[in-house]
Amino acid sequence: MAMRFRPHLIPVAVAAVGLTALALAPATSAQTKGARYTPGAAGVGDPYFPHLGNGGYDVGHYKLDLAYDPDYDQLDGTATLTATATQDLSAFNLDLSGLDVEKVTVDGRKVDFKRRGTELTVTPRKGLRQGSTFTVAVTYGGVPKTIVGSPVVFGSPYGFLHTNDGAYVGAEPDGASTWFPSNDHPSDKARYDFSLTVPEGLGAVANGVLTSKSAGTEAFSRRRSAARAVTYNWHEDGLMATYLATIDIGKWDVKTGTTPGGVPMYVAIDPDVRKLPAPGGVDPIDYYYDTTAKSTDLWVKEFGEYPFNTAGAIIDDARFNGQPLGFSLETNGKPVYSAIRPDRTIAHEMAHQWWGNSVAPKNWQQIWLNESFARWSNWYWTEKQGGNTVATEARNTYNAHPDTDAWWNVVIADPKRDTMFHNRSYHGGGMVLQFLREKIGHETFMKLLRTWYAQNRDKHVVTEQFAALAEQVSGQDLDAFFKTWIYSPGRPPLP
Repeated sequence: MAMRFRPHLIPVAVAAVGLTALALAPATSAQTKGARYTPGAAGVGDPYFPHLGNGGYDVGHYKLDLAYDPDYDQLDGTATLTATATQDLSAFNLDLSGLDVEKVTVDGRKVDFKRRGTELTVTPRKGLRQGSTFTVAVTYGGVPKTIVGSPVVFGSPYGFLHTNDGAYVGAEPDGASTWFPSNDHPSDKARYDFSLTVPEGLGAVANGVLTSKSAGTEAFSRRRSAARAVTYNWHEDGLMATYLATIDIGKWDVKTGTTPGGVPMYVAIDPDVRKLPAPGGVDPIDYYYDTTAKSTDLWVKEFGEYPFNTAGAIIDDARFNGQPLGFSLETNGKPVYSAIRPDRTIAHEMAHQWWGNSVAPKNWQQIWLNESFARWSNWYWTEKQGGNTVATEARNTYNAHPDTDAWWNVVIADPKRDTMFHNRSYHGGGMVLQFLREKIGHETFMKLLRTWYAQNRDKHVVTEQFAALAEQVSGQDLDAFFKTWIYSPGRPPLP
């Protein structure tokens, strides 16, 4: 195994800056001829999170070479980003919260960097021409801090979560920067390779497929001497937003195979969770495997080809301050769960592989294109299993909220940052999709979903594109429908 540098860093207790992070525009220019090289923007201008992400470049690949020592909650390593400059760059920013940076290189040469808030500003030795490809490597370490108290997720802890035997990552919407330097916005997808080194006796699961596993020793930075360790290498060849990246470390029972339709499967479950009862009294690992496989094949049939190189699940005994967490969260390929969840929840998270992960929001205002589509899908799953029909669920949702209910004040197409994960973005939008299905007909609606996926796989979308496609596929004028149900507050009469 090739030698890899691990920084010997003592963690600094820096509280994670979550959703109100301070931005910093790069102020220093690289040494270049002329004045046409300018700093990239410290933020992509997202209407809800204006300082998330960064301008001036597009990341094509992340290589995360990391070691994690649960005895000290210490994460050390190097993140190498391969990117393309989208302007003539004198400097550029990365998003990184709380961790200590040892050094930064650009194209193999050590360069200057500055920190402020969650912004890491990098100044290459010479300007980077628009269209040129470059690599930036950041060697860093520390104790990743869990984000707590954010109104966006109703105060629930998220991001990098420390468990009894390792770690668990659920990063939506802005938690990726708590554990690796990145262009932390869904508008910049990339491919990933993970090299994860953990103490012997533990496993490490990430997105994609496991390509190799090797045993050796590791000089974990907080230990006095090297320790026996295992390195797990994972490769995600699908395009993935930063918030969908996950690493999950601990003790695992694993089941692999393929769905009946041929999609590769990988399910990892914490042995403690496996002791809990699952529906039907079956082994929880079989319950997750079979339900994931069945829902994946249903969505392939209804929506189109599976977007990624594996399907599956990661189920951990995730807690914060000793209290169990209610996590069920999409990641690329293998959603993360913190307990035994209903089959409809598993179907919901697997539907996200199409809606949100592959067909991705251009910005966080478009969140209903993720959540409403996944909610409609899990209602459709329930209908297919002999439960309530989607029409019944839609009307149950409508009838549960009288016109005096503030629920109707959230506008589906613009729910605002602190209410972007409001029930209106889930049930409310799922209800609207069902009303659209009834208006244009089932076959036309399913054709619309398949076309929406086929045209926008691996791309970024906004609501206006979906409305326009719905009109094109159905041949109907739907302006009034979308204005009433998507763009406006209030409780309209049932259609």
